[in-house]
Amino acid sequence: MAEPPRRSSLGAGGSAALPLRARLSFAAGHFLNDLCASLWFTYLLLYLHAVLGYSHRLAGGLLLAGQVADGLCTPLLGYEADRSAGCGRYGRRKSWHLAGTTCVLVSFPFIFSPCLGCKENTPQWAAFIYYLPFIVIFQFGWAATQISHLSLIPELVTSDHEKVELTAFRYAFTVMANITVYGLAWLLLNLQVDRPERTEHLGIQDVPVFRNLSLIVVGLGAVFSLIFHLGTKEKPYPLGSLPQPESTPLLQKEPTRCPRPLLAWKDWLLEPAFYQVGAGGCHGHAPSPSSSRRGLSAALSVPLQVAVLYMATRLIVNLSQTYIAMYLTNSLLLPKKYIATIPLVLYVSGFLSSFLMKPVNKWIGRNLTYFVGILVILAFASWVTLTRTMGAEIYGAAALLGAGSATILVTSLSMTADLIGTNTHSGAFVYGAMSFTDKMANGLAVMAIQNLHPCPTELCCPACVSFYHWVMVLVTGGIAMAATVSLCCIMIWPIRVRFHDVSLQGLNEARIPYDETESVEERSPNSTVN
Repeated sequence: MAEPPRRSSLGAGGSAALPLRARLSFAAGHFLNDLCASLWFTYLLLYLHAVLGYSHRLAGGLLLAGQVADGLCTPLLGYEADRSAGCGRYGRRKSWHLAGTTCVLVSFPFIFSPCLGCKENTPQWAAFIYYLPFIVIFQFGWAATQISHLSLIPELVTSDHEKVELTAFRYAFTVMANITVYGLAWLLLNLQVDRPERTEHLGIQDVPVFRNLSLIVVGLGAVFSLIFHLGTKEKPYPLGSLPQPESTPLLQKEPTRCPRPLLAWKDWLLEPAFYQVGAGGCHGHAPSPSSSRRGLSAALSVPLQVAVLYMATRLIVNLSQTYIAMYLTNSLLLPKKYIATIPLVLYVSGFLSSFLMKPVNKWIGRNLTYFVGILVILAFASWVTLTRTMGAEIYGAAALLGAGSATILVTSLSMTADLIGTNTHSGAFVYGAMSFTDKMANGLAVMAIQNLHPCPTELCCPACVSFYHWVMVLVTGGIAMAATVSLCCIMIWPIRVRFHDVSLQGLNEARIPYDETESVEERSPNSTVN
């Protein structure tokens, strides 16, 4: 007698669940990006200023240029990734992923290497011009890889909890990448035994450390990218097979008899609810004749709050990662080995926390899970505020920051996946629009902080001791308060789909009687994701 199929093999929607091997290979696809991002956000300012001796403004300007390039490329690449069909039988997402990976591999090592041809008397603006093209190419490739990889999540799985699980796998690899970078940094810094009297503080002697670190990172990332392309199967989308117009619902929770339009990228821009705060579900009445003539459309409530929440989350994670090394060396006056060990502890705690995301989300829901992460972030900010000098307790504070960052990042990405739902054809554009806000905000925030630096010279003056102390407090606790306000808006106006303005022409084309729409609308509950 044949055994019935196991429940674990099916997703919530009745479709086959993604195998473990496929989930692991998918998560490996962002490993190169995560390795490079760890170096970029944690060590770029430190490398340019403390190692190469460039000014605060030049270091911040280069980081801002990279964030602007990334922010501009992200929505454009999202648009192109949605409308392209891929290379031959290769999937469209994986095609863009391959192109982005190639750009990252050929450009990133030059960013963490000294300027070729530059001398001691070379003006700093010349160094800026030298590094700028490599940064732009790197950010283009990074954005192409990120958007294509994120857009695969709603295409590979449809269940809410499977999206959380896949996002948790992805973030687990992110944490593993950061652990790898910081472990290698600690190893390379401790291998400097030839000049023990100069190993306590960063300087020009540490150039080989960062150069070798970038080369190792690129090599490891290339191997994991190969695993992703060999192990992830994406359904090819020939150009002629893309639906014109698209005709599936955005966040379809229950089957309906009424056809729903799947939003293309330009439909998101034409919807007022994409920019405004809205609340409400499916209308419980038939459309009026005047609204019927406006065409068939679907409006998504509260995407603005999700974008703000995603931006605030990225600001907390990226800015704390950017300035943690400055805080350790300039405010706490710790030896340079701590720029590797403290971030390592931070991401180990994040790695452990990422595995709790699925059961916690099932137990208390998305919103409360995010709120718990915010409370942990606020606990870290309070600890830093009340303690001006730290010894061994810095490891406990780093564990709090890592756990809180992992919680809010995984949950915010899951909320973004909910925003797309089954509307995967324009998923890359949505991710691009969301990512655009956080890229620009990160770059502008870093440049503002660099311009507020109290020490105009290359070396740190006594005023920067308290400066980086309060920077860490504000980029964690201050932004966490803003994220709490956005979260409250989402809790008041949950993520739900509102269908309206159903036209007689659209219904006739779909061969559905007009009088049938009212019963469908009355039977359809609000599609809400909590």
